[in-house]
Amino acid sequence: MTDAVAPLGRDIRVMSLVGAAHFSSHFFQLVLPPLFPLMRSDLNVSFTELGAVMAVFFAVSGVCQVLAGFVVDRIGPQVVLPLGIAFCGGAMALAGVAPGYWGLLPAAALAGMGNSVFHPADYAILTGRITRSRIGRAYSVHTVLGTLGWASAPVTMLTLAERFGWRMALVQVGLGGLVLAAYVALQQRTLKVERVAPSGSGKSDWRMLLTAPIIACLVYFVLLSIAQIGSQNFLPSLLPLVQDVSLAAAARATTLYLVCSAIGALAGGYLADWTPNHERIVGVGLLAAGALTLVFGFQPLPLAVLLVLLGVAGFLTGATLPSRDMLVRSATPPGATGKVFGFVYSGLDIGATIAPLALGAFIDHGRPHEAFGFIAFGLLATIASAVAVKSRARPKAA
Repeated sequence: MTDAVAPLGRDIRVMSLVGAAHFSSHFFQLVLPPLFPLMRSDLNVSFTELGAVMAVFFAVSGVCQVLAGFVVDRIGPQVVLPLGIAFCGGAMALAGVAPGYWGLLPAAALAGMGNSVFHPADYAILTGRITRSRIGRAYSVHTVLGTLGWASAPVTMLTLAERFGWRMALVQVGLGGLVLAAYVALQQRTLKVERVAPSGSGKSDWRMLLTAPIIACLVYFVLLSIAQIGSQNFLPSLLPLVQDVSLAAAARATTLYLVCSAIGALAGGYLADWTPNHERIVGVGLLAAGALTLVFGFQPLPLAVLLVLLGVAGFLTGATLPSRDMLVRSATPPGATGKVFGFVYSGLDIGATIAPLALGAFIDHGRPHEAFGFIAFGLLATIASAVAVKSRARPKAA
C-alpha cells in the first residue's frame, strides 16, 4: 500500500477491477442452488445429493484458500486472480455439459479451487495498490460488490434457465467468466503489486500464521461468519416462528437486512479511513447488533418496528466490515498479505459449516428463540476477538 497519494482515477480503476472479480466470486457461489429444482428432476437426484455438490465446493475452497495465500505472495496476485475467475467460469461450463450427477462433483471441486484465490489475491492488490488514505473505502467497495454478486445470481440463473434451460444457462455464465478472466489478465500492469521479501520462509511462514494476532483474526472470522450465515440464511425460517409474520414478509425482511448491510459497509469505509480505532467501531456496531438480535428472538414486535430494527441491525453489522479488514491489515507482516488474508478468511468457511448445523438443530428441536441467542453470541463474542487482534497486533503495522 502506498503512502503517497496516487491519482484518484488509478485507485478507482484498481477498485473496479478487483471489485468485478469479487462480484464474480460471490456470483459463482450462488449459480447452482437456484437451479436445484430443475436439476433434481432432470438428473433424478435428491436435494441432499445436490447439497453435497455445494459441500464439495466450500470444503475445497476452505482447504485451498490457505495454500492460495502462499501462491499469491510468491508469484503475485495479478497472476493468480484471473486464474481463479477462469477456474470458476470453466467449472460452471463443465457442469452444464456434465452427462450426469457425478460429473457435477469434479466441477464443484474445480470451482472451489478457483474461489479460494479471491480473498488473498483481492486484499493483496488493494493493500498494495490503493492509497493509504482510501484503503478503508476500497475495502468497503470490495465488500459491497461481493454482496451484489450474491444478489444477482438467483435472478440471472432463473431467467437464463427459463429461456435456454439450466444446462445452457450454466454454459453461458461459464463462458462469461472466461471472458472476464481474460480481461483481468490483460490488466496485470494496473494490478501488479511489487513483491516484498518476507522476513522468513518455509516453517517460519507457518509459525507466523499461528501467532496470537493471526489466530485472533481467524477466530474473529469464524465467529462473525456464524452470525452472518445465521442471519442471511435462517432469518426467513426463524422470523415466522418467533414473530407474527408470514414467510413472504420474513423473506422481504431478510432482503432489507442485506441491503442495509451493504449500505452500512459503504458508510463503514469512510469510518475506517477516518479513525485508527477500528476495534471501537467493531465493538459498538456488533454490541448494538447483538442486542437487537436478542430483541428479535425474545420480544414480539409489530411488523413495521421489526423491519426498522432489522434494517438498523444490518446497517450496524455492515458498517463494521471495513474496520474488520483494517484490523487484519494491522496484524499482517510485510510480504505476507496473501498468506494472512487467505488463512483468516478460511474462518468464513469454518463458520459457514458450523452455523447451518447448529441453527438447523435449534429449529428441529423447537427452540427458535435460542437460535437468535446463538446468533447474538456470535456477534458479541466477535468483539472480544477484535480487541485481541488490536492489542496483539504489531505496533509498526497498527
